Parts: sequence; structure tokens; C-alpha cells
Amino acid sequence: MMEDFDEIYEEEDEEEEDEDRAAEEQLLKYAPDPVVVRGSGHVTVFGLSNKFESEFPSALTGKVAPEEFKASINRVNGCLRKTLPVNVRWLLCGCLCCCCTLGFSLWPVICLSKRTRRSLEKLLEWENTRLYHKLCLHWILSKRKCETNNMMEYVILIEFLPKIPIFRPD
Repeated sequence: MMEDFDEIYEEEDEEEEDEDRAAEEQLLKYAPDPVVVRGSGHVTVFGLSNKFESEFPSALTGKVAPEEFKASINRVNGCLRKTLPVNVRWLLCGCLCCCCTLGFSLWPVICLSKRTRRSLEKLLEWENTRLYHKLCLHWILSKRKCETNNMMEYVILIEFLPKIPIFRPD
């Protein structure tokens, strides 16, 4: 008798999860395409440009203030300004010594590039928790194929999060 009760309870949980999943998929289906902020610098190391475009995208009008967007992009560009010159120096040294070290001289620049990406991801997550999640937006660093060639580049994607109604009991 008790076994049947447990089975019914488990079936109800599965049905609720399926309904939640279907509702979330429905919300995402009608969400607008994410806004892509591309690199606009003149130096690119392993797909990461030395600066991102600070022009306010028209798709964000009414979602976020242009001043807030510009401040966030300036923080990202400041992080890149601090880290990328060191990466470029290590890349040049690694290329010069590549033949003598059988390629091992490139490892420092690879590690530094990973560290730069991680620091950018942490900064974007901080921006998300500070402001953008409250505005139903989500910023992420994403690797995308370039429009002009087959190379890969890092871009900032600004995704629109679905507004989930909050039900408060009376």
C-alpha cells in the first residue's frame, strides 16, 4: 500500500518538472536574439581583441541606460588594457624562441590568455549580479566564428532572460 503512494508522489514530481521545462522552453523560444558586442581593437591574441566596441546597441534601448552599458564596457576594456600587453610581449618572445624550445616557449602566453579570459568572465559575472540580472539581461564571453573569415573570436553576448512571474501567496 505504501509503495503505491510513493510511486504516485514520484509521478507527480516528474510531471511538474516536465511542465516547468516546457514552460521554460516556450519562454526561450520567443526571446529575442542576443546582442553581440564584437572586439574593435587593432591587436588580437588567441581570438581576444584588445578592446570591445563601446557604441550602445539599439536593441538594448529601454532595457539598460547607455551610461551603464558604456561603464560596463569600459570596465571590460580596462581589464583588457591591463592584461593584453603582457600577453603580446610573451607571444613575441615565445615566437622568437619557438625553434630553440620546440614550442614550449608558447606555453606562458597560452596560460596568460586563459587567465585573461577567466578574469573577464569573473568581471562579467560580477556585472550580471550587480545590475544586469535585475534587468533580465545576462552578459557572457562567447567564442564565435568571425563573419569575414574562418577564424574564431571572442565576443560579448548579451542575452535577454525571460521574465518569470513571481507568485506571492495572499
